[in-house]
Amino acid sequence: MNPIAFQIGALQIRWYGVMAALGFLAATWIVNRYRKYAELTSDQVSTVLLVTIISGVIGARIFYVVQFFEQYRDNLWEIVRIDHGGLVFYGGLLAIPVLWIWTKCHKIDFIRVLDLMAAALVFGHAFGRVGCFLNGCCYGKVTDCALGVVYPKTTAPVFMDGLARYPIQLFETAENIIVLFLLLAVLKKGKRGTTMAAYFVLYGILRFVNEFFRGDNYHYFDLFTIAQLIGIVLVPAGALLYWYFYHAARKQN
Repeated sequence: MNPIAFQIGALQIRWYGVMAALGFLAATWIVNRYRKYAELTSDQVSTVLLVTIISGVIGARIFYVVQFFEQYRDNLWEIVRIDHGGLVFYGGLLAIPVLWIWTKCHKIDFIRVLDLMAAALVFGHAFGRVGCFLNGCCYGKVTDCALGVVYPKTTAPVFMDGLARYPIQLFETAENIIVLFLLLAVLKKGKRGTTMAAYFVLYGILRFVNEFFRGDNYHYFDLFTIAQLIGIVLVPAGALLYWYFYHAARKQN
């Protein structure tokens, strides 16, 4: 594994950035494929993706920098170098209020847009986690199991011990692909709000479990990580939303 995909002179293209770009293309394909669900025009698809990506990345970066500020205290310029990795996924939830403002301005159904973006997000996230694996961030705990991988010592100082770790990033990639198929099945049924709610439940559960295998996190109160604490709120909230929108759709029929 090597975080650098290729180099042109002094310019380094990192795998993290390559996979992020592929994730954006994957998300774009999903939104274009199912845009009629949210009654979006092709022009609006480009705009809604741009709004979501920019606000989501800003939120995810802010969340990461606040959580790991010690890494940037002596090198503030590194804060803007998102191509080096360092995004906290839940920070991307900043995109939700930004999307709400955009949909209100264009008189578009906010909930249906969230349904659509949930499916797009999970597909893009699958590629993003491959980028994390190749970059050496979001790594797993040390393990003796056959699935363990040993990172090159040059990837990051933390890997100088030469020990095998869970490839938790690839686990999450596989999980996201499974969740994608489940969300598309829900989306095709056309019940407004249920796809978004199902995503909150499914990803909240998976992320809560995955955190037990992460080796780069911090446990609050010696119990849970910040992602798990968010998941504890997200899962029941998603379940309640699913119940609400499911029954609302049945009443309309």
